[in-house]
Amino acid sequence: METVEFAGLELETEPGIVMTPRSTSVALAECALEHVGDRRAVVVDVGTGSGAIAVAIARSAPTATVWATDVCADAVALAGRNAARCGVDVRVRHGDLLDPVPGPIDVVVANLPYLPYAERSLHPDLAGEPSDSVYAPGDGLGPYRRLLAAARTRLAPDGLLALQFRGELVSASAAELPALDLFFAERAA
Repeated sequence: METVEFAGLELETEPGIVMTPRSTSVALAECALEHVGDRRAVVVDVGTGSGAIAVAIARSAPTATVWATDVCADAVALAGRNAARCGVDVRVRHGDLLDPVPGPIDVVVANLPYLPYAERSLHPDLAGEPSDSVYAPGDGLGPYRRLLAAARTRLAPDGLLALQFRGELVSASAAELPALDLFFAERAA
């Protein structure tokens, strides 16, 4: 077992099976926490991997109901272990995007695959990461387009969608989601 530090937490990792948490993803947790404050809220970490973001949010927002979803069974198991290891309540579920989560959602955070498979040779620093955690077919943006479509119907009126894209934080309120369509259309061109 290997461990890594993320936002002051010591988490288990499974290099080559689940993407290793990176410090650039701390901004996703911070953005969610700023939006939630101390109120009750439903927060979903989509494509949770190790569960790092979900665990960091659950630790700092004890009144929030935190969900973590992933299509990879190994990721779901690892995220569950990391939540238990850190003593926080995260509802970890196997499934696609927001499908496993009932009801309206206040905050969605995600660090999904966004690089085109054709760019693999340009990113030797990611060679040890599971390919499906980093790369997607075509222009690579399909996972984010699908999440945007799902968020339109699931995000609460005052909700927030926060994404990590090429190491940067991109966020939008429920009313601003159309701007993210434009954002991703421009990146695909």
